[in-house]
Amino acid sequence: MESLERKRKISKIIVHSALILVSITMLVPFFWMILTSFKTATEATSVNPFIIFPKQWRTDAFKTVFRNMNFFLLYRNTLLLILFRVICAIVTATLAGYAFARLHFPGRDLAFSLVLFQMMVPNQVFLIPQYLMVSKLGMLNTMFALVFPGMVTAFGTFLLRQGFMTLPTDLEEAARLDGCNIGQCFLFVMMPLMRSSMVALGIFTALFAYKDLMWPLIVNTDKDMLVLSSALAKMQGQYVTKFPELMAASLIACLPMIILYVFFQKQFIEGIATSGGKL
Repeated sequence: MESLERKRKISKIIVHSALILVSITMLVPFFWMILTSFKTATEATSVNPFIIFPKQWRTDAFKTVFRNMNFFLLYRNTLLLILFRVICAIVTATLAGYAFARLHFPGRDLAFSLVLFQMMVPNQVFLIPQYLMVSKLGMLNTMFALVFPGMVTAFGTFLLRQGFMTLPTDLEEAARLDGCNIGQCFLFVMMPLMRSSMVALGIFTALFAYKDLMWPLIVNTDKDMLVLSSALAKMQGQYVTKFPELMAASLIACLPMIILYVFFQKQFIEGIATSGGKL
């Protein structure tokens, strides 16, 4: 018994040590971003591996960034982009997920197979058709153009469908016996039980919208419609990049996602645990 208990302790120590090592490896770029934002340009581009911390903690990069960039406008555009994409994704994915999981209609399996097929195709394949659609509608350089690719999400449909399939059929049958039609059963019985999965989808969608770079650069050339990702990309010059200023702007741009996860981490974990039961 003592040897078995000792083996368990050793295995726990090994597992926790490996997890700590992986966590440190993942956090190194974030700490490097923070440290670089307080360095001078010379320190940031130095090849000396021992220059990790700045000799003097400077805030010049932050002052320059706030002076040259309109963060109020960037935050507004980014938050509107996230808000509209989250609302559209949750509405469409919830309806489609319920239909694929609970309703029986001709071609259901084929239609869901097409949804899965879309998940396997790289997003870059859809850039030209989506751009042509937005251009024909005359909606370039608008908020609609930014939101358009995320209005319907195959990943969200798959996630919500898996969540609906985990719910017992007795709940739906009891609601039908009480006189509920399909719409009432969906709105008042099934959808409230999917709250954690919907929050998880909202966080995923917000993250995808926040880090989307290629699409905003393609459909928007107006400075008033810039989002955080495209504004950061424009800070990288062809020959020279001011890394302290770039890292300072990146640190400021990270704040919304950090705040979002801090407030919704419980729902995020619950949604993944619930929806991932049959993944």
